[in-house]
Amino acid sequence: MIPKVIHYCWFGGKPLPPLAKKCLKSWKKYCPDYEIRRWDESSFDINICRYVKEAYEAKKYAFVTDFVRLWALVKFGGIYMDTDVEVLKSLDPILQYQAVSGFEKLNIIPTGLMACEKGFPLFEEFLRDYDNLPFLLPDGKQDLTPNVIRMTNICLKHGLIADNTEQTVNGFKLFPMEYFCPVTYNGNAGGITKNTFTIHHFMSSWCKTSPRWRIYLFMTRFLGAKNTLFIKNQWSKVKHHLMGAPKTKW
Repeated sequence: MIPKVIHYCWFGGKPLPPLAKKCLKSWKKYCPDYEIRRWDESSFDINICRYVKEAYEAKKYAFVTDFVRLWALVKFGGIYMDTDVEVLKSLDPILQYQAVSGFEKLNIIPTGLMACEKGFPLFEEFLRDYDNLPFLLPDGKQDLTPNVIRMTNICLKHGLIADNTEQTVNGFKLFPMEYFCPVTYNGNAGGITKNTFTIHHFMSSWCKTSPRWRIYLFMTRFLGAKNTLFIKNQWSKVKHHLMGAPKTKW
């Protein structure tokens, strides 16, 4: 069973913005008996691994958080939420699972809200993906691959069907977008239903730094997730067939 602990990260030393304060207030309102743990420079060792150290020194705090959220869940168990995730009702019903999250887009698993028991094996695998991983590449560029991509690709290897349907992958319970991430990047709130636990307001800026992700967001804004996924898959097949190139991973 998932413990009643909510983890969040706030690196960089700036004060929490109004939206973050509003969201944290909603956590306390609907989860009054949960422990809330903040991870920042005073509570976490930024020298824990090469990836975190280099990302922190580059002031890419969203990528520091990518590692820390997994580390906290594996080490302690509980629920991780970004500071721009607003809770709409009690999260008690999700505590029954070994691990839980949902879909952020038709084919993407979100990391803005995810939860697991302490030492959950699949999350340990997510965390091991950072072993010996550099943030600064040999050519001097930064590895701006967000962990939504890393985690989704690992889940695909374990049988994930990227179609926004309820399913379980190696004990990891996944729900459709309406449960945890009903509002899209362009602000469309049409997915909010009676099943909705949280709203992710997408305050974070990591997606703005990744050219590949910017293209994806631009396409989904005008074409929709389903059409974008279709185009991406067709392009990957054509490129692989004609050029012998590896299939594109978004």
